[in-house]
Amino acid sequence: MTARPAKWLSRGVIQVFLLVIGLVWLTPAAGLFLSSLRTEEANASSGWWTALTAPGQLSLDNYTALLKDSGITQAFWNTVLISVPTTVAVVVIAALAGYAFAWLEFPGRDWIFLLVVAMLVVPVQIGLLPVAKLFGALGLFGSIPGVVLFHTAYGLPFAIFLLRNYFAEIPKEMLEAARMDGGGEWRIFSQLVLPLGRPAIASLAIFQFLWVWNDMLVALLFADNESQPLTVALQSQMRQFGSNIGVLAPGAFLSLIVPLVVFFAFQRHFVQGIMAGSVK
Repeated sequence: MTARPAKWLSRGVIQVFLLVIGLVWLTPAAGLFLSSLRTEEANASSGWWTALTAPGQLSLDNYTALLKDSGITQAFWNTVLISVPTTVAVVVIAALAGYAFAWLEFPGRDWIFLLVVAMLVVPVQIGLLPVAKLFGALGLFGSIPGVVLFHTAYGLPFAIFLLRNYFAEIPKEMLEAARMDGGGEWRIFSQLVLPLGRPAIASLAIFQFLWVWNDMLVALLFADNESQPLTVALQSQMRQFGSNIGVLAPGAFLSLIVPLVVFFAFQRHFVQGIMAGSVK
């Protein structure tokens, strides 16, 4: 009889602990959101938590002014135009390559895969200047396609490594049965492997999107003023206007909310991918 109350007590302690961790994790985001709704004078005179007891000081004026700033809005759409194509390209190419490395026989397969794995240890900083010179010669430097191409190239080694290892865990008998039923490689890939690999693909898409969306180093070097993403635009605002919280707070929250929405939208697939990887 004492086992059940003890189990409930331990579960309650774990839930309270996770709730506290969640509140601590969300506190900076909540503070940033409340700061973005307050005037610059209010933020300079008191902390954001005072808005909890005086909600009358909150307004959407900062967001209205932000959306009227053509530089910030253009930077936001530049971020979308960089992050979405990069994520799609990495996921599609990595899925095709991962299936090929896992289940197709071709000369030099293992050596090529080892070369891909070796690329994981190459820091991104090493390739910045050589690739910048190459892009300059090709006319891609300072453009959105150049930033997309750089992120895609450096995201592929890890993506291929992840999906190849996941696809290799699919039972071989299942693929052989599909081939005996007359299924070609493309049909097997699209109708069998991709549905089974959905958790891993969703996890990869989330990581890739978050990495590119929050990147500033690559964009700071490869993007010009017309193609700079939101992170570079906010950094430029900070350099020009210092602690202008009325501009920086809503811009930073705008940059924060999109990754949060993406993460929670695909959270179920992300958790499935983590659990699947833990038991294989």
